[in-house]
Amino acid sequence: MKIFNRYIVLLLTLSLGLNSCKNASKGDLFEVSNPIAQAGVQRIDSMPNLPKPFKILDFNSLAKDYDKKVYDENQTGEYWPLVWKDNSRKNFDQETYGIYTAMGDVRQGQEHYDGIFHESLASIGSVLGASLVGIDKTNQNGENYLRMLKNYYNSETNWNIMMNNTGPEVAQLGGGYARDWWYDVYPNVMFYAVADLYPQATEYDTILRSVADKFYEADSVLNGNYDYSFFDYATMQPNKTWICTQQDAAAGHAFVLYSAYQKFNDPKYLEGAKSSLEALLNQKENYFYEILMPFGAYVAARMNAEQGTNYDFSEVLDWTFDGNSACREGWGVLVDNWNGYDVSGLVGSTTHNGGFAFLMNTYDAMWPLVPMVRYDQRYANTIGKWMLNAANASRLFYPYEIPDDHQTIPEEKEHTKGVIAYEGLIKSSHYEEEGLYLDIAAPVAIGDGMKWNKDNPKVSQFSVYGSGHVGVAGAIISKTNVENILQLDLLATDFYREEAYPSYLYYNPNAESKEVIISIGDKDLKIYDAVERKFISQKTKFDFTFNIEGESSRLLVMIPASAKVKEKDGKLYADDIVIDYNYGYEIN
Repeated sequence: MKIFNRYIVLLLTLSLGLNSCKNASKGDLFEVSNPIAQAGVQRIDSMPNLPKPFKILDFNSLAKDYDKKVYDENQTGEYWPLVWKDNSRKNFDQETYGIYTAMGDVRQGQEHYDGIFHESLASIGSVLGASLVGIDKTNQNGENYLRMLKNYYNSETNWNIMMNNTGPEVAQLGGGYARDWWYDVYPNVMFYAVADLYPQATEYDTILRSVADKFYEADSVLNGNYDYSFFDYATMQPNKTWICTQQDAAAGHAFVLYSAYQKFNDPKYLEGAKSSLEALLNQKENYFYEILMPFGAYVAARMNAEQGTNYDFSEVLDWTFDGNSACREGWGVLVDNWNGYDVSGLVGSTTHNGGFAFLMNTYDAMWPLVPMVRYDQRYANTIGKWMLNAANASRLFYPYEIPDDHQTIPEEKEHTKGVIAYEGLIKSSHYEEEGLYLDIAAPVAIGDGMKWNKDNPKVSQFSVYGSGHVGVAGAIISKTNVENILQLDLLATDFYREEAYPSYLYYNPNAESKEVIISIGDKDLKIYDAVERKFISQKTKFDFTFNIEGESSRLLVMIPASAKVKEKDGKLYADDIVIDYNYGYEIN
């Protein structure tokens, strides 16, 4: 098991003679700056500080607009509506629904395969995205879309976990039933997140327990060896196929099991989370396959902070970005400029046709990596820089945000109604055999849809499923008064967390210091910077102004001015709520 050294120094104890549980007041220990040393990720270090051309979308508004249009059964137009009802009553005796994976997908809709071919990547992913930006999916136009997600719980096959389809009847149509491990694990990661946003939906507790029990048992069977293509959760046997072995499935197990521990307080789930995470950390090579690897870094950082473990997850972070996967060649994060367009920060293949990034993967990598900084602020600068690049480049997937001569079907973009993006962004067209789009200069907005089925129309390059995950970015990213300094909400996707005060990351990519102004409300707050490890204001409200030095960051925690602050066992608390997990530690 890989570990890292956390040397307890109990800051300033020797020089000031303070005890380990001291209340704060103006001018004391908590206003003495002790900046935490920043750690880098080499591939992020290579990204531009100031990506160009620069524009940050209003992801929050885009997520709300997506939900309003895609979940409207009365939308008109060719290829619309994109949602339909499925009355097959698989797994649960209730009506459910489907969303097109891609526009015009001939495999889908009520009229094809009895309406049962739809993917939880689209359904659960879009419910998660909408819920993150404040939309109540339990009561929308008279429908409870949250409840209808239950049908993805595959009880009829005895797998008893959430899956990408409601049953194996559509196995050969795509979407994971071929067998592809991440398709089986990731729906459960998404579902656990959704459930946390609706704690009143206790009807899901049985499913959540079942999933956790299955993952716990699977990890016990695997016993540290995740060198498989998939796991049969009915027979509890691992298997290999022609598909890559996916050792990063361990990260998905760890996320679900640690979430289950937080929800149910059952120590066996903590044991399982540690076991599966250690299986990942003990890997000798990079086996990043699709989306799960960065969840390993998040869970490790969080358990270090909350459970006192000593996991060294730096290699997992490197593997997420490096593009040197041992099986899925090139899988990682792009660092490149194509004909004047910075595409750094996008997630996908770094080698396929010169680079092939995907919208869903880019959005979903934000989910674990941003809140990770809350638990290990050494990565404030590096995650801040990556997010700036990823947020900027992600707009290039959208047909109204990239020039017509850099997309495959600009003449069809009106069908997207401004909310559906291309599935991918590639350096050169991967439709070589078809002889299509080969003359388009990089970057090329494109999609895989026509490769899934020979009858799929050109508009199947527009990704309904990937676009539905925009709420992840919408919940995390806000703009500030400085164009290229973003406000990143560290709590938005930090699921099953302990009580916390509002916490935000700000990264300044400019060479010079910048003055940032934020609105903090009409109640008096004191503001703590977890990068500097000091309070930068003892009492303020309304608009707050602060400076960020060039190429550096601030991690600000907004605390009621009346809160009593104390340091205990290396953590800093305000009214018994942790505001800095690493206050009394040096992390090397």
